[in-house]
Amino acid sequence: MYSLNCSQGGNPYAQVTQAQDGNFYGTGYGWGKFSWGTVYKLTRQGVFTDLYDFMGSPDGGGPYAALVQATDGEFYGATSVGAAPANNGTLYKINPQGALSVLHTFDGTNGANPYATLLQHTNGALYGSTVAGGTGTKCTNGCGTLYKLDLGLKPFVRLLPTLGKVGSTVEILGQGFNGTTSVSFNGTTAHFTVRKDTYLTAQVPVGATTGFVTVMTMTGRLTSNYKFVVR
Repeated sequence: MYSLNCSQGGNPYAQVTQAQDGNFYGTGYGWGKFSWGTVYKLTRQGVFTDLYDFMGSPDGGGPYAALVQATDGEFYGATSVGAAPANNGTLYKINPQGALSVLHTFDGTNGANPYATLLQHTNGALYGSTVAGGTGTKCTNGCGTLYKLDLGLKPFVRLLPTLGKVGSTVEILGQGFNGTTSVSFNGTTAHFTVRKDTYLTAQVPVGATTGFVTVMTMTGRLTSNYKFVVR
């Protein structure tokens, strides 16, 4: 579909992420304008856009991790190196237009060199890991850390799978499901069974159309992070 030419970034180790707009977004570990890596967009027609070029400091570099699009529509990622004072990497947010902001700079004590892609939990927070740093004493540079990045994003539900036929069973992950009063597919009420406080199943109802799935719990409304596609 497209061949990178180094000035636009290179070494795309991470998988691409298909966003809600249908386009693909990814990272180039190296090269780019400042040789610290890039973030790019690729349309389904093969049109490439270099969205952002890392500078090493203060934004970090070497984005080995893939991007994750959270429920606010923004992308979140990690750079494995760069940023003063310890060159240990950063966590960042970038929108589909390429505006980037640094959310956290690792200082070694709380981790260093985050290679892994972040994961958004159904509680809204983002989680990840670093390969070095931390307070462990068995490794020369620390044995790594597990971290949580809480930006105040709202809880949601995750669907498994995200498409199916009328009558098929959909697994729904979330929290606070005990006492759930209703589940609907784009406004059409569905039969459901609460299996655990974090897990329920529902059948795609007759008349359902493509759209978001909503779960009404004792504490409020939870909406799926992706639309369910009715085939």
